[in-house]
Amino acid sequence: MIDPYEVLGVPRDAGPDEIKKAYRTLAKALHPDANPGDAAVEERFKRVSAAYALLSDPQARARYDSGDMNPGAGFDFRGTAGGFSGFSGFRAEEIFGDLFGGHFRDHLSRARPGPARGRDVEAAVTIDFIDAARGGKRRVSLPGGRTLEVAVPAGIEDGQTIRLKGQGAPGRDGGARGDALVRVSVAPHPTLRREGRDVALELPVSVPEAMLGARVEVETVDGPVAVTVPANSSSGDTLRLRGKG
Repeated sequence: MIDPYEVLGVPRDAGPDEIKKAYRTLAKALHPDANPGDAAVEERFKRVSAAYALLSDPQARARYDSGDMNPGAGFDFRGTAGGFSGFSGFRAEEIFGDLFGGHFRDHLSRARPGPARGRDVEAAVTIDFIDAARGGKRRVSLPGGRTLEVAVPAGIEDGQTIRLKGQGAPGRDGGARGDALVRVSVAPHPTLRREGRDVALELPVSVPEAMLGARVEVETVDGPVAVTVPANSSSGDTLRLRGKG
């Protein structure tokens, strides 16, 4: 026989608040949403749920404490949520409503055997400044050794995440695969820096070039470009090259 007090880790004289607190702590830690694919944790979640169902029902608890109830068939909670039906006056929606915000049916269905979406997996990739600005393709290694070619969109920023639909862990019992989340880090450039959607750089010129004007070459994300430095330019002046960000 399984002792619901032992399952929840509370003494036999525990009050309703103590029982509820113990249950909430265990349920949050063991819920299938937080432990996808872990059958052992899922089974323990069911037992914890059934234990709370019994001990939170005053009539059922009194019967159990007096030895008038054998919780074996209902409390074991194997194979079906129907294990709750043996507790007089118990309604699962009422017990679980405060913990899951009224969405008990959805959460309980996740605890039952059946199709379930696979978990998302995470990966990281570092790209250089020019590739981040212009876009391109990169090979990314996913957990488990799998590799994918990822299309990096032009203008991606450091720290952004690319979501690859259906490239995560396999689902359970025919459920959909999870996604792969690829976090992008952009390596700094020796001379270029990003300012919003613009690209900036410091352009050193000689005093004669600043005074008399000159034609000089500057680096952009699209390659070198010749620009004209106006005569009588001062330190700190800005030259704007439209469409080169």
